[in-house]
Amino acid sequence: MSSTARHLISIDDLDRVGIERILDRADSFAEVAGREIKKVPALRGRTIVNLFYEASTRTSSSFELAAKRLSADVVSILVAGWTEAAVINAGDGKHEHPTQALLDVFTLRRRLGSLEGLNIWIVGDVTHSRVARSNILAFQRMGADVTVAGPPTLLPREIETLGCAAEPTLDRLSEADVVYVLRMQHERMTESFVPSLREYAARYQVNDRRLRPGQLVMHPGPVNRGVELSSATIDSPQALIGDQVKAGVAVRMAVLYELLVGAPNLAAAAVA
Repeated sequence: MSSTARHLISIDDLDRVGIERILDRADSFAEVAGREIKKVPALRGRTIVNLFYEASTRTSSSFELAAKRLSADVVSILVAGWTEAAVINAGDGKHEHPTQALLDVFTLRRRLGSLEGLNIWIVGDVTHSRVARSNILAFQRMGADVTVAGPPTLLPREIETLGCAAEPTLDRLSEADVVYVLRMQHERMTESFVPSLREYAARYQVNDRRLRPGQLVMHPGPVNRGVELSSATIDSPQALIGDQVKAGVAVRMAVLYELLVGAPNLAAAAVA
């Protein structure tokens, strides 16, 4: 993202240098969260508009808190049909969720130092996930190899055109350094894609029987305990889910800052 960039709609809007600049900025904002006074004046006088067409309390709250910590004004409803504001995709349907991908990269970089050469498996309902596409692009851009795995009915036919591999089983899950688990998106399904949740869990649940020591586990939330992840795995030291949640505000602060600094008189609209 250059200093003149106006929008973040897709991870494709960012090259590796742009991603790393946002992550470095997020590191500095994460330090702010540990202070007694958690606000900085970086966006004082700017306005951030949150427009969410779908219920997404965690993401909208994260953007609102990020804007307030940057001293921006926040409006929760976009009243204009057209706007000159910079636009940030806060998760659009089944397409992409770039800020989730950025906070996931941030979380892994903080734990491991680099994603270069990592083998990351994304497991579950890839077809209906907006997170999957952004993460495939972001992980690969940072040097990781990506494999998607799940029932064939939940793996889009064209997914390998993004440069990832596809597996219909978890037989080779032990090869992964990081296992990124997706939930079943029932609200986006118009037909039956698996016989039952019980059968899905039997074949594709990530649990201590399938994981080897040292593998890290991630999930964008909310988690269906006992379906895509076992309760024991969610609560285990291998899980980075809590770290992902904590990263959200700092990374979205960094995105807002990078998008708006150097663009005088712009507002920003976070749209989902």
